Amino acid sequence: MMNLITGFLEQCRKLPDKIAFCEENRSLSYAEFRQQVEQLASFLQHNRKTSQPIAILLERGIDAAIAIYAVLMSGTSYLPLDVKNPLFRLQLIIADAQPEFVIGKDVRPDWLNDSVGWVEQSEPPQNGESLMGFGYHLYPSYENQSESIAAILYTSGSTGTPKGVALSHAAMLNFSNWAAQTFKLNPQDKMASLAPFHFDLSVFDLFSGLSSGASVYFIPAKLTLSPSRLTAWLSENQISCWYTVPSLLSFLAFKGALDITPLPFLKKLLFAGEVFPTPHLIRLAQLLPNVDLYNLYGPTETNVCCYWQVDRTKLQPEQAIPIGVSACGAKLKIAENDELLVACANNFSGYWQQGQLLPRDSSEPYRTGDKVSLNNNGEYCYHGRLDRMLKCSGYRVEPAEIETVLNQIAGVETCAVIGMHDASSGQRPAAALVLKNADSLAEIVKTAREKLPAYMMPCKFKVLAALPVLSNGKTDTLALHPLFDD
Repeated sequence: MMNLITGFLEQCRKLPDKIAFCEENRSLSYAEFRQQVEQLASFLQHNRKTSQPIAILLERGIDAAIAIYAVLMSGTSYLPLDVKNPLFRLQLIIADAQPEFVIGKDVRPDWLNDSVGWVEQSEPPQNGESLMGFGYHLYPSYENQSESIAAILYTSGSTGTPKGVALSHAAMLNFSNWAAQTFKLNPQDKMASLAPFHFDLSVFDLFSGLSSGASVYFIPAKLTLSPSRLTAWLSENQISCWYTVPSLLSFLAFKGALDITPLPFLKKLLFAGEVFPTPHLIRLAQLLPNVDLYNLYGPTETNVCCYWQVDRTKLQPEQAIPIGVSACGAKLKIAENDELLVACANNFSGYWQQGQLLPRDSSEPYRTGDKVSLNNNGEYCYHGRLDRMLKCSGYRVEPAEIETVLNQIAGVETCAVIGMHDASSGQRPAAALVLKNADSLAEIVKTAREKLPAYMMPCKFKVLAALPVLSNGKTDTLALHPLFDD
């Protein structure tokens, strides 16, 4: 039975000595990576008592990749956690997901619920013994049914709390195979990886890459603050393919010294997660004339369902680029309200809530909430959201989740969150507050920073005597926008 790791296992047989992952001064061949995966998988397999997901609390890198493959090989689904999230949000996700174990570094954290097991990820012994001294035999439970859940990716929720998008092996494999074939990945490719593993862009790095025999190089996080050093890193490591977000590529185009640092090995640049400002894309395309550029589109619930290979002759500074044509065999339809509907093998199985799957009706297309149209070339064009959701640095952000956090802070009477345009990150949230105590704003902002991820933290706060309301009593969010224009 084909699943997410079948292609990787085939490459282990074909190319055991080929580099699979490289992280700064550490690298593992396909054979070495498989050995460490199997050691952890055997421990998980023989200590699991339920089929609940296994959460992974590790920094993006080789150890986290080992944990992800081990969880899949042990026969259950992986739940990647953002180690940079505030403890408040991590606790919300753990409480909702109800994983059986959390895999992490060092000792068990104090904040973790006692009902959840802790597995310490450590370097395997050098004497050939299995992880942590256990000599378990690994049986092939990774040959599970393709419709079983492979991953649960938590995104911002419109109900005020994070929600888990449950993706099956079949859905993730459909995208992984399409991407590998469409972008012609092969063993000569060296792929850069920067996407956090709780972000659906990582599916390309983790599974399309390894199923193709490519080598995946993790970009050091510190380089995102130094675009010229990032460009030098891409050159030194002879990177040929990279899938990332437009905001970072815009930064690279204007500050990355691409005019003096040649990237002769770079052949494919893929981007998704937010709108790429056309003037920024034009500059990037001019600086990298020999690189194929692709705009990929799709919410976490569908992964990529649309794509457009950038046609440099059609780029106009004042015109937004299209999201293109159907990807991954998706059947696309525009509803009467101009909303994009997606029927695709990529589509998620349902939302994971309170420790179980709430399945969606797979016979119905997924309603994206995005407004689209068709241009004269038969390409889909994106025109923003039909609801309140924001896209911040590639992350989906629901204002309702920010509002829930703010409303729970002592001193806040009520609040409303809107999105502000930001050239570097697409959008940024901004919050209007009605306070119980006019002198408490500084403390409220401090508390909010402790509870919200950085990409969800409002960039501006405005204190109002009352929120503007419509005739039906609902908050008039449109009336809030001029207040943040100064």
